[in-house]
Amino acid sequence: MGTCPAVRDQRVGVRGTTVEWVRGCGAWLRRAWDAPGHERNTALLIGKSALAATLAWWTAQDLLHAASPAFAPFSAVLIMNATIYQSVWQALRYTAAVTVGVAVQAAVGFVAGPDLVAFVIVAVIALAIGQWPALGEQRSQVATAAFFAFSTYAAATSTGERVTELGQIVLLVLVGCGLGLLVNLTIAPPLRYRGAEHGLQVLAAEIESLLDDMTDGLCTGDVDAERAKQWRAAGESAQRAVGQARAGLATAENSLPFNPRRLLPAHRSYLTFGRYRQSVDALERAVYQLGSLTRSLGRWRETENTYTYTPTLRAYANFTSSLRDIAHIMASLEADSLSGQAEEMCHLATVAQDALQNVLTAAHDDSLPLSDASRPYGVLVVEATRLMEEFQNTCDVLKTTADG
Repeated sequence: MGTCPAVRDQRVGVRGTTVEWVRGCGAWLRRAWDAPGHERNTALLIGKSALAATLAWWTAQDLLHAASPAFAPFSAVLIMNATIYQSVWQALRYTAAVTVGVAVQAAVGFVAGPDLVAFVIVAVIALAIGQWPALGEQRSQVATAAFFAFSTYAAATSTGERVTELGQIVLLVLVGCGLGLLVNLTIAPPLRYRGAEHGLQVLAAEIESLLDDMTDGLCTGDVDAERAKQWRAAGESAQRAVGQARAGLATAENSLPFNPRRLLPAHRSYLTFGRYRQSVDALERAVYQLGSLTRSLGRWRETENTYTYTPTLRAYANFTSSLRDIAHIMASLEADSLSGQAEEMCHLATVAQDALQNVLTAAHDDSLPLSDASRPYGVLVVEATRLMEEFQNTCDVLKTTADG
């Protein structure tokens, strides 16, 4: 008997999906194996979490013979973080939250007993304490620990057993957190100094893309409303990249405390982030100025024929092109070749200064109404000057730190 065509097609579709899934997994694993990056970091974190959880379970189950051994591996995985610094903070906050939750149950339970009224009191107190900002994202664990402690307390048959079981919960949390920290500290402790560099690269690439499109539009005179709308959208994307750059910088800085790898000679030259912070600050201001610039260009009218502005637009296109060239180098910035790249950027900054002067000269020669608030010329000139200041500042910072 033949198989229904619909069933055959369904089986073929399932096999095709499975094959694609296997290929995708294989490609992901190859990326994790071949080069540093998100895939390798994720695989490493999964491996270390599994190891820490296994050690915690073995300790709780086979050595301590705990009644609720799952607390230990759960704690080990919960505090495993991308940086040692964050792992330590999570461990301290989680341990404090669990200890407080167990203490609330112990205080109420030994006074009111394991009945429904006692549970209501425990829930209200634990949830109220769970609003304490000092516990950070572990605040919810106060109530969770209190509820588990209540269950353990209610199942125990004697006062001594209840005290032992409640104390064991805190002990298992300490064991899990301790083993999680130990594994994270001893097995490839994360040192994410490249995150600061990568964040700056992504931000510079967004700015480069916007400046490239602006150069094309200004050179051809294509500054209509639709083009200006595209530039505003690109500016918003650059603004989001600022947040990503700051997050990468924060991760890089947080990966240093308590990390023994920072003491190795191979890493010492990469562990200062002042240059990246100052560069991100300057580029963030440049992004705001580009936003103001694109809004001004959006006010352009096709009937703008009272004054001759074509030479100024072309001069402006040359200026944005010179800034784009600087952003292009920043988009591929590397600490290992920073000195040469900074030197090239400073040279391009000189070219951009000349291009800015040409903008000012063209505006003066064409008698553009710079003081007329209803026209965009004044804003364009002011923002060009401010943009140049920020790009020059970035070039100077990178040059100084590279030489130092």
